[in-house]
Amino acid sequence: MTTYGLLVFDEVEELDFVGPWEVFQASALLRGGADTAVLVAEHTGPVRCVKGLRVLPDHTLDDHPPLDVVLVPGGRGARQVQVRNPWVTDWLAKTADRADWVHGVCTGAFLLHAAGPARGRRVATHWQHEDELAGHGDVTVVRDARYVVDGKLLTSQGVSAGIDSALWLVGRLHGRDHARAVRRAIQYDPAPPYLADEPVPA
Repeated sequence: MTTYGLLVFDEVEELDFVGPWEVFQASALLRGGADTAVLVAEHTGPVRCVKGLRVLPDHTLDDHPPLDVVLVPGGRGARQVQVRNPWVTDWLAKTADRADWVHGVCTGAFLLHAAGPARGRRVATHWQHEDELAGHGDVTVVRDARYVVDGKLLTSQGVSAGIDSALWLVGRLHGRDHARAVRRAIQYDPAPPYLADEPVPA
């Protein structure tokens, strides 16, 4: 059984945790309900995400099951607020130490750096914030990979890269064929109508 704990907080980026949540829950369904995913927050009340979505956590920082995987999403809340919240950083340092895997998405890498698990590691983060993260020191920002694995730390670039890294993780935990089945189940086969690196017409 694998228990995934996804940290949420005010001004978290929605898809940074909802995308991996979809992957983890689809994986659990394909495994006959053998796994579970839970949302963990500092308080029991609703969490308002950066674009307005509100979610209810399942557990608080001091009341959750043992976590095999800890996921830390990004957003302004991760980059600017939670990095200065000792309740969250202390919890993350302790919980990450006990977990089998620590999974950061987007600017969740800033929170992982503040808490310690990303110190001295190779990490990925959102392209707009790579220089800022590198400027904190004691971290190597990898700029040309959607996700990076360093020991038991898995970090990714933003939003859709979080889905990619979550699929890699379920493949690592439960096999590549299982990960392919999860990808097919959620019909994750990106075909964007517009390329992000296309020049904007004058």
